[in-house]
Amino acid sequence: MLTRVAHGSAPFITTFVLIHLTAPVMGNLGGTSLASQVMLLGREYYQTPFGERYLVLAPLIIHPLSALLKRVLSPKPARRMSSILSITGYSAAVVVALHYYTHRVAPMDPGPPIYAVGPSELDYEYVKFGLQEWPWRSWLGYLGLTACVAWHATEGMAIIWNTWMRPHLGSLPGAKKSRTVGAIVGGVLPVATGMLFIWREPLMVFASHADRFKTAFSKSPFYWF
Repeated sequence: MLTRVAHGSAPFITTFVLIHLTAPVMGNLGGTSLASQVMLLGREYYQTPFGERYLVLAPLIIHPLSALLKRVLSPKPARRMSSILSITGYSAAVVVALHYYTHRVAPMDPGPPIYAVGPSELDYEYVKFGLQEWPWRSWLGYLGLTACVAWHATEGMAIIWNTWMRPHLGSLPGAKKSRTVGAIVGGVLPVATGMLFIWREPLMVFASHADRFKTAFSKSPFYWF
């Protein structure tokens, strides 16, 4: 049962990740402006009252929780904690939680000086501000998260395929190493170059907005020091 729950929640997470990462990838073509426009379009899927609650947050909670319960309750876990799937999965869960708090919860603080940054104000200028204010930390956070998710997705896709599709369609094409390298390079590199274009652009926010952004970032433990 827990295996079905973990596997069943994965496509929802994959859909969200692909939509969410399209924005920084489009930074390669149009910088901050195009990335922000694509992000606002993507929010029609993942930031509506229904979409955020049931298509994004629920799968993001159910997936690691079901995997953790399966590990705890199983008399003999299917794989060790030191496996790539486990390391990338639990690492991604922690970093996703920090990412969500930094980019969704903290900016919505109604108190001064943040005054609840609205959705129309919370675009890729916010990301750019973090990249320019805390470059090493922000680059590590964004690319580390993308790499963990891409690697975990590759490992998980092979398991799901072998569990449900292999009896009908045969083995997954390609060698495991080539699939892993392809997923990481294909997932991380376009995001990294897109964010590089965004980072190199001048910041286009008022000083008052910059103060609100800085306070919002500073509420996250990742940006405390």
